[in-house]
Amino acid sequence: MILELDCGNTLIKWRLLDREGRVRDGDMAPDLVELQRLLGGQEREIHGCRLVSVRSEDETQVIFNQLTSWLKRAPLLARPSQELEGVRNGYEDYRRLGMDRWLALVAGYRLAGGACVVIDLGTAITSDFVDADGRHLGGFIAPGSKLLRATLLQHTRLVRYDEAASWNLLEPSPGTTTAEAVECGCALMLSGFVQEQLRVARRLLGENPAVILTGGDAHSLITVLPDNAIVVADLVFRGLALACPMELGP
Repeated sequence: MILELDCGNTLIKWRLLDREGRVRDGDMAPDLVELQRLLGGQEREIHGCRLVSVRSEDETQVIFNQLTSWLKRAPLLARPSQELEGVRNGYEDYRRLGMDRWLALVAGYRLAGGACVVIDLGTAITSDFVDADGRHLGGFIAPGSKLLRATLLQHTRLVRYDEAASWNLLEPSPGTTTAEAVECGCALMLSGFVQEQLRVARRLLGENPAVILTGGDAHSLITVLPDNAIVVADLVFRGLALACPMELGP
């Protein structure tokens, strides 16, 4: 099996692929100690490991060394590149583009087979635009839903609530409780940002670019986009496989 790791700022997303490339297991862990517990001895069946990390170089090296010691083999580490799978990095300094964004947009272009906008709706929201010739045109970064809520709670005295609130982006209604007002308000801000990406994409890429969403809020916000928009939950892992190919093995 192959162990794939996506090391974010706070959590490590992981999954195991069997020899047919099917996902056998997967979850999130705060660190490698917890990951080892979650695997429950399955590491004996792992014959390869690849990872992407958005952490500092020193932190990533620690993870790399720990994995090498634990698995008795060095993992493949996705690194910045000027070009991958026909996509040319559009940043002035290609090394400054986050690796998760780079892998997601490369995988998105490969999946679309042409011009696309890739929107990752996680802790932060990122969007990236790739034209039909594989040129990455850059993108945008904004706070995601959790950061928006946290900012309100941190910087206002009276915005406090414990109850849950639901919202409908297709027919938004003004909130009659603080929870409804905050939840719906943050959802509308995200909705506006996502819909604006489509307007920018049409200006840069033509009338019908592929729209690919990933990240925790993707399913909630796809409702405000055209029918051709799709959610691909494992987009970063797909990009990781392109950046670090290896045999699936026995």
